[in-house]
Amino acid sequence: MQDYTEGRDAQSPDEIWLVEHEAVYTLGQAGKPEHILNSGAIPVVRSNRGGQVTYHGPGQVVAYCLVDLRRAGLFVKEYVALLEDVTIRLLDQLGVRGACLKEGAPGVYVPMADRNGELAKIAALGIKVRKGCAYHGIALNVAMDLSPFSGINPCGYEGLRTVDLAACGVTATVEQVGEMLARGLAGAIAARQPQTEARHPGMAALPAQDAGRPA
Repeated sequence: MQDYTEGRDAQSPDEIWLVEHEAVYTLGQAGKPEHILNSGAIPVVRSNRGGQVTYHGPGQVVAYCLVDLRRAGLFVKEYVALLEDVTIRLLDQLGVRGACLKEGAPGVYVPMADRNGELAKIAALGIKVRKGCAYHGIALNVAMDLSPFSGINPCGYEGLRTVDLAACGVTATVEQVGEMLARGLAGAIAARQPQTEARHPGMAALPAQDAGRPA
């Protein structure tokens, strides 16, 4: 992602990389090690994205979005809102109702019926902007072992509960959810492109794949 961002120019297409990582904790650029409570055998990788610590693993789709924000006419806060909005709309499409944001805690949350509506995090996001171009992106829990989240304060919040689509009654696979997420993101970003930019190659979405380590 860093190489692509450093080497791209005004004609470079935006891309979305869909990844399913092996088990790994990633600590953001300003992440505090004290939020890692017990990493056990899971490796910890320092990342240059924003945010604190999170977990990636099998059963979770990560959409790395390499986007020229200047070309799309997006400020950083608008771009973050776009990522969150696309994810909320996807959850609604999958039948997960009530997905929302939580003040001061980036990401997407859903109310849990078994906890009197307590919010649980279903998607985490973190980005990095370099030369007006964003990379990193959003991670959506599909059908995964959530226990590694207990080894950290997810995104820096003690006791924050996490949940996946499977627990919400969704039976779609990681590949299916990833393709839906990529289409939603690509459409939302393309809609921001000025008509005068139609000559640009646009958005390329790469298929979901396994990854042994974070990009």
